[in-house]
Amino acid sequence: MTTNAPAVTRREQILREAARLFAERGFHGVGVDEIGAAVGISGPGLYRHFAGKDAMLAELLVGISERLLAAGKQRSAAAAGTALLDSLIDGHIDFALDDRSLITLHDRELDRLRDEDRKLVRQLQRQYVELWVDAVRKVHAELGDGEARTAVHAVFGLLNSTPHLSPRASLPGRTETAALLHRLARGAFDAAAEGALQG
Repeated sequence: MTTNAPAVTRREQILREAARLFAERGFHGVGVDEIGAAVGISGPGLYRHFAGKDAMLAELLVGISERLLAAGKQRSAAAAGTALLDSLIDGHIDFALDDRSLITLHDRELDRLRDEDRKLVRQLQRQYVELWVDAVRKVHAELGDGEARTAVHAVFGLLNSTPHLSPRASLPGRTETAALLHRLARGAFDAAAEGALQG
């Protein structure tokens, strides 16, 4: 049986393993040799793909910010109103469930980036937030700009908490977890709007 999924490049393999190892043991707790061993090449062989660990970390954190923003723009162009908000939530849930190591990396290692890379990540993130704020306000017109922005950041906090789920806990499957997270996110926005009406 054949699949249409694109082959993973060696560069992508390196980034995937680097993200996993950095998230597990911290940026300074992982050597280039260990990353190389995880993908079956010598540590020095990594330098054919990356200048060093700093370059890997920058590509991981800038890369995920770029992908989230690009996907958000595509969703914004393809849907409107409640359908858009649901689509944005689903897209971020996919990220939160499938790229947990990148969430951990962002939380722990963002300050290790060079100033220009860190500023770029922040700029991309602000644009991504604004996509959400616009979508939320179109569904919940009663929310002011500041209230909508606060609600969006709160929902990101909720969805990005997935790395803290214990593997030992009796958790539902991925589909059920995604559906639960979606209900919680929509519930948070609905609660913010209800509060604005009552206030």
